[in-house]
Amino acid sequence: MADVSAGSAPDRVRAREAALLRDTVREAGALALSLFRTELKNWTKGASSPVSEADIRVNDLLEKRLRAATPDYGWLSEESVDDEQRLGKRLVWIVDPIDGTRGYLAGREDWCVSVALVEDAAPVLAAVFAPASDEFLFAARGQGATHNHVPISATGGVDLDFSRIAGPKPLVERLSRSSDEVILHPRIGSLALRLCRVAHGSLDAAFAGGQSRDWDLAAANLIVQEANGSMTALSGDPILYNRREVTHGVLVAAGRDRHARIVEQFRHHPLP
Repeated sequence: MADVSAGSAPDRVRAREAALLRDTVREAGALALSLFRTELKNWTKGASSPVSEADIRVNDLLEKRLRAATPDYGWLSEESVDDEQRLGKRLVWIVDPIDGTRGYLAGREDWCVSVALVEDAAPVLAAVFAPASDEFLFAARGQGATHNHVPISATGGVDLDFSRIAGPKPLVERLSRSSDEVILHPRIGSLALRLCRVAHGSLDAAFAGGQSRDWDLAAANLIVQEANGSMTALSGDPILYNRREVTHGVLVAAGRDRHARIVEQFRHHPLP
């Protein structure tokens, strides 16, 4: 008789991937933390995006560990040259070795390692690790989300307390019907952490302005979703990953009811 307690082959594969992801992201976070607040070479990529030798070393560690264990999977990272072979892969690792590099270099603690496994354009595993504040968030599709191994859930309701909403102020102000000044939650340098704050209930909602990339979003997206939240474009359309174009427009994350209210409000008062 077959041993059904062992689970199906796909379940065992996903369990191995989950263990691989947890262990690798923890190791990457430990490396990033060991280099934190030390003298690091750094430079500017593109118009204004900072990069440091820590970003590269963490990226190299993640790529070595994950690709060695899953050589047939695609790879998309902020700090790797884009290999378009990923577009033909059903499973792709999407990686931000240090999300919040500017804060990392300034000695602030609001940065993280963010990694997701995407299957057919949607994340199925996600880990976000902020080692400076010892926060490890994890999610597997259909299995909920945790913060330091404790199950988490986005806040319920539809009210808008602007001190519990994070994102670009001109965008958030469009939700206010009052002429009073909107006082927002203090800025969080890492976009992935900003979105994950919704998942564990320390924020009610968070926005991402335009120009966020797959690697900023994919892991946080699944963590929010598995914490009874929603994260979409302002139109309510889902976010698709591992496309040729990896840049996204304005996005919002919130508990499901509050998210629906925000999307409806922007539907009646769209951005110019």
